[in-house]
Amino acid sequence: MATAQRSPRDVIGETDAEYQRLAEQHRQYEAQLQQLFRSPYLNSEDLIEEIRLKKLKLHVKDEWNALPQAFTVRAHDIRSNPSGITSLENLS
Repeated sequence: MATAQRSPRDVIGETDAEYQRLAEQHRQYEAQLQQLFRSPYLNSEDLIEEIRLKKLKLHVKDEWNALPQAFTVRAHDIRSNPSGITSLENLS
């Protein structure tokens, strides 16, 4: 029986608190944008708020997308040195 291959993003999404926090923050910004778009008319403050929310959402997505890469690097480091012990030469 073949098992489905899981991406690092799937594993992180289930286990990493930072990933979950960023995902929730992204959902909140999207909900705020949707609320803003329900208005038939957007005044200048609404347009500024739209831009602000879109920038925040993009920033969160950038952080969110960087996590799987960092997770993969950490996993590689652990596989390379499973004991976690570094030589005394590296401590100075």
